[in-house]
Amino acid sequence: MKITIKETQNPTIVKFEFPDFITQNENFEYKNIDEAKNSPLAQQLFYLPFVKTVYISGNFIAVERFSIVEWSDVQEAVAEQIENYINNGGVIVLANQNPVKKQPVSVYGETTPNPASLKFVVNKALTKNAFEFKNIDEAKASPLAQELFKFHYVKELFIAENYISVTKYDSTSWDEITLELRTFIKQFIENGGTVIDETQVANDIKQEKQQIKNFDHLDTTSQQIINILEEYVKPAVAADGGNILFDSYNEADKRVKVVLQGACNGCPSSTFTLKSGIENMLKDMLNDKDIVVEALNG
Repeated sequence: MKITIKETQNPTIVKFEFPDFITQNENFEYKNIDEAKNSPLAQQLFYLPFVKTVYISGNFIAVERFSIVEWSDVQEAVAEQIENYINNGGVIVLANQNPVKKQPVSVYGETTPNPASLKFVVNKALTKNAFEFKNIDEAKASPLAQELFKFHYVKELFIAENYISVTKYDSTSWDEITLELRTFIKQFIENGGTVIDETQVANDIKQEKQQIKNFDHLDTTSQQIINILEEYVKPAVAADGGNILFDSYNEADKRVKVVLQGACNGCPSSTFTLKSGIENMLKDMLNDKDIVVEALNG
């Protein structure tokens, strides 16, 4: 059996592809040799000092390395080791020994008005609140976000009830990375990975529900604006993979400041949407033609 070496968008991960399927509609992820008790092949690979994670799925084995080596120096040797193991009758995964009962998960991508953002919708609840992460340091409360930031093209992330909005850098096209991201998110969730660790959520993370402790002490207009945003604007914005939060209202100049998150953040059409949609809605519903909306990036 001949194995083909394939690079991935993540420079630390290389795929070793087989000509035929090696699993029965199952995905496996092993972080160490103890987790790999049902995979003799994965256990052998963990004896290599640079192996960090082993993924087994479909017709390939993907290996993530530690930074002590470069794949160009070792990938041929790893491929040869896998080939010899298989050709000598070695077992890849023991039948019916998967320790985690995986629930089928479907993930599909949706375009958003922001060409730099794509919305990945999952057929299960991910979190009760919404969270935005600008970088891996902000993502301590989300193991999924931390893993996604390891892809060099991921710029920002927004995780809501049943979807993940990914904002990429301009250097990569969606055609190159959509399938890889969708597959990774699907396998991460199927393998029981934690999307949001509620015990680690920082107090300063902006959440989907407007958590304003002094809501009852705000002026009447501010309360009305918040209610309008929650009832009429947020559902529409969420459909495009974004979120909007009330920031402040200045009675003197009738200026409403809102915070844009997710796909809305930095979206070229955000200004148009605000001026033609939200601003006009507030003017009409509050019966005040002098209201001006200002958008702040989250």
